[in-house]
Amino acid sequence: MCRTNRGVTVWFTGLSGAGKTTVAKEVEKRLEEKKIRIQRLDGDIVRESLTKDLGFSKEDRNENIKRNTFVAKLLTKHDVITLCSFISPYRLAREYARREIEEVGEFVEIFVNSPIEVCEERDVKGLYQQARDGNIDNFTGISDPYQAPRNPDLELRTDQETLKESAQKVIDYLTKQNYI
Repeated sequence: MCRTNRGVTVWFTGLSGAGKTTVAKEVEKRLEEKKIRIQRLDGDIVRESLTKDLGFSKEDRNENIKRNTFVAKLLTKHDVITLCSFISPYRLAREYARREIEEVGEFVEIFVNSPIEVCEERDVKGLYQQARDGNIDNFTGISDPYQAPRNPDLELRTDQETLKESAQKVIDYLTKQNYI
C-alpha cells in the first residue's frame, strides 16, 4: 500500500548537464522505497511522446513547459509527488508553471546549479561543443539564455555536493514542508 501525501510538483531547473535528471532519479528511488506515490517527468523522455512535435525555439520551449505543466498539475491534484526535470530556461515559463500548479496543490522550484564549464565536462553527447560549433541552434547557455531562478525554494550545487547529498537535501526539504 502506498502512503498518502500532499500533492506537490518538485520542479528541477538548470543547465543541460547540471544534474537535474540524476538527482530526480535518486529522489524517486528513495521515495519509492518508502512506498510514496511518485511520478517523474523528464525532458528527454516527454520529448519522445508528449512534445515530439516541438523544437527548441522560445515559443516551442514555452509550449513544452505548458504541456508538461498540464500533466504535472493533474498528478499534483491527485496527491502524487511529481518530479519534473526540465531545463525550463525562462523565468516566465516557470512562473506560469507555479501559478497553474498552485491552483490545485504545491510547487517547489529547485535550482540545480552547476557552472557551465562543469556541465560541459559532463556532456557525454557533445551537445555543448556542437552548439559552440554552430551545429545546434538555440542551445541553452550557449546561443540561448538561461534565466536562473531569483528565489528558488532550494538550490543544489551539484559541482560541490555528491549525488547523495543533493538528493538528501531534497528529501529533507520535502519532509520539513510535510510533503512526505
